[in-house]
Amino acid sequence: MASSGNFATLLGALQYQVGVNTTYSLGNTKYQSSTSGEYSQQASTLAPSSGKWYAEMYVNTVGNLHWIALVGDVGVSDTTNKDAYANRTTNGGMGYGNTGTARFNGSDTSSGYSSYTNGDIIQIAFDIDNTKVWFGKNNTWQNSGDPANGTNASYTTWTTTYSGLPTNWHVGSNIGNTGATTFNFGQDSTFGGVISAGGNADANGFGDFKYAPPSGFLALCSANLPISDDIDPAQTDDDYPAKNFNPILYTGNSTTGQSLTGLGFKPDLIWAKMRNSSQNNQLYDSSRMNTRGTPTPFGLRSDTTGAEFDDQSTGNNNPIISSFDTDGFTLGGSGSGPNDSGRTYVAWCWRANGGTTASNSDGDITSTVQANTKAGFSIVTYTGDNTDHRSVGYGSANIGHGLDKAPEFIITKRRDSTGSWYTYHIGAGIGYLLLQTNGAFQSGSVPFGPNAPTTTTFGAYSANNSSSATYVNYCWHSVEGFSKFGSYKGNGDADGPFIYTGFRPRMFFIKNVGSTSNWHVYDTKRSTFNVMNDTLNWNDSAAEQTDYAYQGFDVLSNGIKTRGNNGLANSDGVTYIYGAWGDVPFKYNNTF
Repeated sequence: MASSGNFATLLGALQYQVGVNTTYSLGNTKYQSSTSGEYSQQASTLAPSSGKWYAEMYVNTVGNLHWIALVGDVGVSDTTNKDAYANRTTNGGMGYGNTGTARFNGSDTSSGYSSYTNGDIIQIAFDIDNTKVWFGKNNTWQNSGDPANGTNASYTTWTTTYSGLPTNWHVGSNIGNTGATTFNFGQDSTFGGVISAGGNADANGFGDFKYAPPSGFLALCSANLPISDDIDPAQTDDDYPAKNFNPILYTGNSTTGQSLTGLGFKPDLIWAKMRNSSQNNQLYDSSRMNTRGTPTPFGLRSDTTGAEFDDQSTGNNNPIISSFDTDGFTLGGSGSGPNDSGRTYVAWCWRANGGTTASNSDGDITSTVQANTKAGFSIVTYTGDNTDHRSVGYGSANIGHGLDKAPEFIITKRRDSTGSWYTYHIGAGIGYLLLQTNGAFQSGSVPFGPNAPTTTTFGAYSANNSSSATYVNYCWHSVEGFSKFGSYKGNGDADGPFIYTGFRPRMFFIKNVGSTSNWHVYDTKRSTFNVMNDTLNWNDSAAEQTDYAYQGFDVLSNGIKTRGNNGLANSDGVTYIYGAWGDVPFKYNNTF
């Protein structure tokens, strides 16, 4: 039989409890609040974003408070709220309590739900794709529920509350006053030897449950985790994560024709930054080709508002990027580009469509699109017309992006003249951030419109639709097992929140959205061990800051763990946005 991989356990870290006397045992599947008046919350290490799932919980001791819960990753990152899991809040708690109360987002019901006590086994089944969750007690589904047939679910309205969020879902619980509970995600139907074994597996043959999982519902183990077929390393030799994004390190030599190899694919967006001294962030892409002489892309600098540039236009006949190559790229001389002699650089590189573009008429203005739909990335160019296509003012227009899902992270820049780097991020909401500054999030319809991007278009209102102005846009959305964009709340503790991604991040950025803060960027090419604290900023030209002890992160096989208490990354109660790209999906071991 195929290996189940790793079963979920409990996160077990200090920040997931309110009170200092929680103890963990049985391989982080059992936890207990050992002091009266204290509360403890826990959540599973695995958090799928699609599919049907099943888990069991043994009630060792009820205490005065006991819940089983389904909680979104936004709630898990809210580590300062003792009610963020099962009890209530808009952060995503759906729970079944020991008094026979079911609760969703602050609304309670007791109809059809039995109380439970010590020795009972509580079950949870949830269908993420159809937004339904069921709770059971001792193999009786509450409220006459039938997960196998999809009927009489406890809750069916997730999309109403969580629309637009790229949310993963954890199984968790909330206990208090010496309460204790043991979870079985499929690893042990005896719950540590306190009852007899059940011996029930899921439909894939994985797991050992006391009760048979409902038909179609699976154990929370890594072998069952969903992953996009398009980037699954077991299904493709050409499109897995390392073939879609990778950083490369090099040292400049001011010599024309320096060839950089080892990237693993032909890049279409190169974002280069000097590390050991000050120099602007520089972006080059294969859609904005220079038609004069050698086909060389124009450069843009993310920490300035300046128009695009190239060395040939200033009399330097050595192009900045000589070519995009099958395994990297070739540099020109030094000039204005990232090739100064003796300077060290990192280049973050994304693959689009090999430089081949297509006309897109999904929006009000025809755009030119180079899309990699499998990896959720496109490069979009268009010319503004300052026409009110949407009849709402602001020179409103929608622009086709060429992806098959709505972008969650968009960077747009005017090319032919000065202009800000307007940035949309799903974790911040309707409004914008400026990539070239450390400024806080600004709400409003300008410049991306009053609505979130759709599966075909995004908004260009006023600032991004000047008459005859040319624009470039970089668009991304989350891809299961490869990329993720979202938000988390800091807790002000050196043992900070965990951000589940579903893969080992290769590179990620974070930004405080509520106040001034840099766009901090980390990658495992520059930082090769935890704690990671070597940071560069997208919004300034400063050299790499190393050993930043108050702003460290651990990169894990399934996400990111904050390890600093600095306000730039983990201030108590502050919301941060993040984006991450991976190299190994959590479904597989890291030596794939």
